[in-house]
Amino acid sequence: MIAPQMLTLAALEAGLDAIRQSPRAAGTLDLIVRRPAVEARERLDAAELDSAVGMVGDNWATRGSSRTSDGSAHPDMQLTLMNSRAIALVAQERARWPLAGDQLYVDLDLSVENLPPGTRLAIGAAVLEITPEPHMGCKKFAARFGVEALQFVNSSMGQALRLRGVNTRVVQGGPIRVGDAVQKLPAQKLPE
Repeated sequence: MIAPQMLTLAALEAGLDAIRQSPRAAGTLDLIVRRPAVEARERLDAAELDSAVGMVGDNWATRGSSRTSDGSAHPDMQLTLMNSRAIALVAQERARWPLAGDQLYVDLDLSVENLPPGTRLAIGAAVLEITPEPHMGCKKFAARFGVEALQFVNSSMGQALRLRGVNTRVVQGGPIRVGDAVQKLPAQKLPE
């Protein structure tokens, strides 16, 4: 397969209106990708989410993180979600979506304004919580989608819209399937 030509920053910015039209309260799970090893990707129709390991069979727990003092897996970075409209624009072909490295691709407004840290999302029988850890594009993202795509997702506007995606943790495990609703849950009230 020949990789599509990488889009210019102007072409990427022209796609912002479609991304901004993502549903704010209830969307859909469009793609599940498991990463069994570094650089390996498996497209799944269904997966099991678990509060201890993230996605069952994914390498999050064993891969570790440079953001923890001991190099262990970061508890606030179990699963990453990316907006389906954003990856469709950047990747140009659905077959290239998994190259981004995220596990869940959702048609939902992932912006900071819509989903501040602490917001919970129900997907299938599972519940995820948005965490404060930023999810930024890196050298791998630039190599796969272009330097201008990296600039696009890492810009101040890109960060506000979370075009590169959002980190989450599993607060309630359970099965999920492609096509499941992704529902923003009401804010939890703290005890007085």
